[in-house]
Order: sequence, then C-alpha cells, then structure tokens
Amino acid sequence: MAVYLAGPLFSRAEMEGARSLKREMEAAFGDRIEVVWPFEVASGSKGEIFRANLAALSRSPLMVAILDGAAVDDGTAWEVGCHFALFGRRAIGIRTDIRRAGEAPDSRVNLMIEEACRAVVGDLGGLLRELAAALEEIKPR
Repeated sequence: MAVYLAGPLFSRAEMEGARSLKREMEAAFGDRIEVVWPFEVASGSKGEIFRANLAALSRSPLMVAILDGAAVDDGTAWEVGCHFALFGRRAIGIRTDIRRAGEAPDSRVNLMIEEACRAVVGDLGGLLRELAAALEEIKPR
C-alpha cells in the first residue's frame, strides 16, 4: 500500500530526517507498504514536479506528514490539505519539535492541519503504532 511521505526538503537535516523516517517505516512494515517520497518522485520543471506529486498523492491511501518546525512547512500543509479535501483521507502527523505551534493550549500544530490528521504523534514509536492501525483499517479484504 502506498504511503505518501510529506515534509520539507530544503536543508540537509530535513532530507536526512525524511530519508531516515522512510527507512524506519520500510523496515517496520516491509512489503506491506511502499513509501512514496516526493524527493524520489520527480524532477524537472515546477509543473512536472507538481503534477507528479499530485499523482503520487492521489494513489496513496495513507500519508505521513512531518510537521516539525516553528510552523508547518507550507508545501507540507498544502499536501495535507489536498489529501484531505480532494481524496477524503487524513494524514498521520509526526511532530518531534517541542515548540508549540497551534492556537490552543492543547494544540501541537495549526488547527486546520491537526483536524486534517487522524493523529499527531510525537515520536517514531507512536508513528509506527498509528500506521499499523491505519493499515489494519484499510487492508484489502
């Protein structure tokens, strides 16, 4: 099953963090999942990248969104919103950042992002548990 990995890709640390998360998910679930990472999906013009990423989103029943930072990366926010609005699918957010970035005392991120996620977890263990539950809910019968 395709799992779209959304997150910022603009610094070495962000790239290495996403690459590591991709490896951890693949190691935990083996051939049960195919992690679709935009960095590996397309290159070329802005339009080509946009269309390739949108196609990858549309074929991915699950999304994991990296929500770290002072504010959620704007491209990641768009992908989470698109996945929810166009396809009716909620992301699994992971936020390891200790800074609060939401409007309410109990919010971890912006409420629009939080509500488009089935869960926002704080570590790899929580992500793997939530991903396992999501896979069980939508596995082919």
